[in-house]
Amino acid sequence: MAVTPDIALLVRLREVVADEPVTEAELRTLTEQADGLVRALRAQLETSERRVDELNASDGASLAEIGAELRRVESLRPSLEEARSLLADLDERARRLRTSWLLRQ
Repeated sequence: MAVTPDIALLVRLREVVADEPVTEAELRTLTEQADGLVRALRAQLETSERRVDELNASDGASLAEIGAELRRVESLRPSLEEARSLLADLDERARRLRTSWLLRQ
């Protein structure tokens, strides 16, 4: 399987959430990227869900078309949930790190 930018981002987020060393600049970048990924996945999921509704309402839609779109919805949903969870964990990690940096100063 090819490593897409989304997969590479999820891998890096997992590493950072698991306490891999990270700089403040990288935390900001990762947070922005993770937020963008969540927004993109949410938009793709919403688009696919609308498409399923349209196909269901259409008399000419084939079961193959509906099935393909449903598979897409089902593949996007776990990715979106993981990205949301990792973003929340990253935010918590960033808060803890910033607090510790401030306390040391």
